[in-house]
Amino acid sequence: MKQLAVALLCGLSFSTFSAFSACAADIPPRVDISYSVTSGSLEAEMNDTLEIRQENGARRYAISSEGRAKGLLALTQPDSLVRDSEGIITAKGALRPERFSDQHGAKIPKVAIFDWSNKLLTLQHKRGEEKKALPADALDRLSLLYSFMFSPAPGKVINLHETDGRRLEVASYTVGKETLDTPMGKLETIVLTKRLEKEGDRDKKIWLAVDHHMLPVRVVSAEKLGIVTDQMVKKISYGETPKTPNTFSRAACNE
Repeated sequence: MKQLAVALLCGLSFSTFSAFSACAADIPPRVDISYSVTSGSLEAEMNDTLEIRQENGARRYAISSEGRAKGLLALTQPDSLVRDSEGIITAKGALRPERFSDQHGAKIPKVAIFDWSNKLLTLQHKRGEEKKALPADALDRLSLLYSFMFSPAPGKVINLHETDGRRLEVASYTVGKETLDTPMGKLETIVLTKRLEKEGDRDKKIWLAVDHHMLPVRVVSAEKLGIVTDQMVKKISYGETPKTPNTFSRAACNE
């Protein structure tokens, strides 16, 4: 769902980030994460699923995320918010999305189609369709959160392009670390804090769990109309890692 960021960076130790990534241990073929989402006094729940598979000689990923309001909010907003991202995992361990969608109930979805061969991004939303040049570092809202499972951040600042299906924006994140209190206990995390460089930029802060394959365990972000949401992990479940090509070890990530 919608998310937001407000926090100070803790002491920096970037060796932690380079030492830990999903490639530091085998990545399970399936991960399920449940979150609680709060915005003021309003509550929701969200469930993400990441699946990794071998298909036609390529490593592919699929991420699905479904959020649903709870309590009083569910009375006025009973429809779920569903996001999906799918694409390939490159030989260098980068996520390369092919399609992203964001749909709330029966509303017209926002869709991003990534044509890497022609370096073209197609955005489809209620206002129509538009095409843009596709930057080499483009990610969608979901693939951004999970991209650090496969390759660590390249330094103290991360620069990329991010799309939500309606717009394509340049985004810059500073990298820090923090011990985070969660319903799962204390987690050592790498923290990405979005830089606000121009008017209209929205806060975002992402916590990645060092001991859980750099999975996103908290996301706090600001959306339109000043809405602030806090997405906090409740539980992480792993599918059994099979002894097949679906197991992505350090060697696979370094191909």
